[in-house]
Amino acid sequence: MRVLVTGAAGSIGTVVCSGLVDRGHDVVGMDLKVEPEGFTGAWFTADCGDPDAVEAVFGAVVGGGGLDAVVHLASIPTEDSLPTILESHVITTGALLDAMVAHGVNRIVYASSNHAVGRTPRSDRLGTDVRPRPDTFYGVGKVAAEALLSLYVDRYGIDAVAARIGSFLPQPESRRGLSTWLSHDDAVRMVDACLSAPDPGFAVIYGISANTRAWWDLEPGRALGYHPRDDAEQFAAQVEQAPATEEDEVEAGYVGGPFVTERYFRPASLRP
Repeated sequence: MRVLVTGAAGSIGTVVCSGLVDRGHDVVGMDLKVEPEGFTGAWFTADCGDPDAVEAVFGAVVGGGGLDAVVHLASIPTEDSLPTILESHVITTGALLDAMVAHGVNRIVYASSNHAVGRTPRSDRLGTDVRPRPDTFYGVGKVAAEALLSLYVDRYGIDAVAARIGSFLPQPESRRGLSTWLSHDDAVRMVDACLSAPDPGFAVIYGISANTRAWWDLEPGRALGYHPRDDAEQFAAQVEQAPATEEDEVEAGYVGGPFVTERYFRPASLRP
């Protein structure tokens, strides 16, 4: 499969690009950054938020061998002003979707976030059927991007999978991380499954590993063929060596962890 990966030079993008190549995919990279050393496929340094730039990339890629799918990982990875977040998460997604429709590319895998439901109090394992409860403008951006994907699935009949990623790290670094961790290898397995699943339509899954203490239901991902193999429990003794803190209690109270706290509060009218 020939796949365009946006945000290909980022932390997740680097891992996913390498892993998809290892699984036999032809990966085309796109990022604001220049091509990293060792990247083996075609590379485009361009802004996903610029529709003309996106159209030019699609024209070159589709005309140079075709394109089967997009993996959209490019975005600001933390909280920012509302206008900046909407530009980073929603406008970029819209530009990519329009180019997909124009060029007959029928599948997108989107890096959403657990912060789309981050204000949900912690209780039982959370399914994907709960209402959106973003904890920040970052979470609002992810909710809005998921809604845009849903619109294009209904309007144009494409396939779109939104993966609500937990804590993407080499290993968990907190007690919350023992529940929310997504390993590097499982991230690749997840994206590969989302690319390969037959006719997913619009689907939302949780992007975590097979953690013993998982907060989120993995069954929607398994239904698409995502079968994670790693478990944060192997790091539990190391993580729990440090005494529990007040911050650990806050992080355990809500799905979004510290993103629900007042240090992330800001007015929506605040400009960048």
